[in-house]
Amino acid sequence: MTHDIVIRGAKAVLEDGIRIVDIATDGERIAAITDAGAAPSGHREIKADGLVALPGLIDMHSHHREPGFSHKEDLGAIGRQCAAGGVTTSVAMPNVSPPPTTAKNLDDMLELYRERSMVDYNVNASGVELDEIPKLAERGILAFKIFMVVDTGRSYPHMPGIGLHKHGELYERMKAVKATGLPLMIHPHDQALMDAIEREYWDRGERDFRAYARAYAHDDGVIWDTAVAVLLRLQEATGVRLHLLHTQTRRVVEMLRAAKAAGRAVSAEVNPWCFWLGNDWANIERLGSYALSYYVAPHHSEAVYAGFRDGTVDIMATDHAPHLREEKEPGWKDGWKAHTGTPSEQFYLSLLLTDVAAGKLSYERVAEATATTPAKLFGLYPRKGAIRVGADADVVLVDPAKRRTITDADVLSKCGWTPYAGRDVRGLPVYTLLRGEVILDDGALAVREGYGRQAVRADARVLTT
Repeated sequence: MTHDIVIRGAKAVLEDGIRIVDIATDGERIAAITDAGAAPSGHREIKADGLVALPGLIDMHSHHREPGFSHKEDLGAIGRQCAAGGVTTSVAMPNVSPPPTTAKNLDDMLELYRERSMVDYNVNASGVELDEIPKLAERGILAFKIFMVVDTGRSYPHMPGIGLHKHGELYERMKAVKATGLPLMIHPHDQALMDAIEREYWDRGERDFRAYARAYAHDDGVIWDTAVAVLLRLQEATGVRLHLLHTQTRRVVEMLRAAKAAGRAVSAEVNPWCFWLGNDWANIERLGSYALSYYVAPHHSEAVYAGFRDGTVDIMATDHAPHLREEKEPGWKDGWKAHTGTPSEQFYLSLLLTDVAAGKLSYERVAEATATTPAKLFGLYPRKGAIRVGADADVVLVDPAKRRTITDADVLSKCGWTPYAGRDVRGLPVYTLLRGEVILDDGALAVREGYGRQAVRADARVLTT
């Protein structure tokens, strides 16, 4: 017997531990996992001595910017970044134009992805239109998304039409999403409090990037804590499967821990900027709005990191959010004029692996947080999320000894910059396999337009459009 591909002698992070094995693929699936050297030959063999095999990453929160904002990013650029960064499934957010608030808009968006996506994909559709929620669920989505924030001073990225913050409206949407059986992702934010906090800064004439950073972290992160407290109580009332985004305070971690101990259907994510960017005021001073996302005081970042390490904060997703330099530059003088968010799709695995090399995280936790747990929370397991026989052959081989200093010249995003420029990382993807096709081949990109497929729940009955 000859397999299509045999990965020889990789140190594989498997569900039952780490072992040196051969991994054989046939077609799109993993056909066998054997002791090193025991697999039959392959039409192609990848010598993986010294390499670590992780399940392909599943990024549940990425801003792909298409349709409507393709000057910032497009599906080709995101596909190249995913392949280079070990991401085999990337799930889009709904702040695009037109936004997927309706079945018609979602159908058009999914058709665009069918034609052009290079990696497997889905779309977290907007859950703001009550009558549309059942129809959107029929399109094979993995989750709904609601922003509790409406931007002041700019029209993007949290534009009108996709945000809700009145408690009664949230309660109604939670009940409607609960009826679909799907999870509901929410960007927590206390808009009424933020309105009052912003006025304090503006009345003092403080509007620069420092004021913006401090406003969102004001009173030790009060806007995050009050919003999450409300959401957890509404989750208890409605029973919806709630997934909290942007975990960034100690109190939120404590509330999550208590909700989970009570057996509640609650999960949460953290984003790279919480650990490696916005948690250092020196980065805010040096980069201004290029470092924002948000400022996270060190005591909060440390508490979230502890919660991430022990699984209270379930997953890491990128919140990949590219903007052009001209959309960031106004932030030096007026932080509310700069588009908020930072790109990270290409480099977040290496940031995690650098912490593994430093003894802060284990390979097992990285695999759980970036692949296995997202797959289980959002219904992709057992087809995705783990290196196991019968699963999609989504595998990333990393060289744990390989080092690089990240530079803007490395950036594959259309934005052309990274806030992580100058950072030394250890642990780089060398090969990425998506459904048995090598899309990063010994460091060289081998993606192709249209190869991506909608990643749907294992139990999904998808309406054909």
